[in-house]
Amino acid sequence: MGNSVYRINKGINKSIEFKGLKAQYIWYFGGGIVVLMILFSMMYFIGLPSFISLGIIGIAGTVMAVKIYKMSHKYGEHGMMKELAKRQLPTVVKTQSRRIYKMRMLQ
Repeated sequence: MGNSVYRINKGINKSIEFKGLKAQYIWYFGGGIVVLMILFSMMYFIGLPSFISLGIIGIAGTVMAVKIYKMSHKYGEHGMMKELAKRQLPTVVKTQSRRIYKMRMLQ
């Protein structure tokens, strides 16, 4: 009994991955599926024929899946947040006075 073998979990700080989707993209995919189910039920209650509803949902689901997989592969776990932060940076900083720079030089 003294020779117990314990397996070590080597993925302890890795992000979650499911069938190629990484981190938050799993949630986006799940949310998209919920939205598509709600859309299908709305079309059903309106009285749209089932085959037309299934066709619309099938096409929308395929487009959604392709876009989410592309984002997951392009940006990875944190890349989309970095890209959104990069877009918020100003390209040019304009000022009418050099007073702030002069004050820093005196300190």
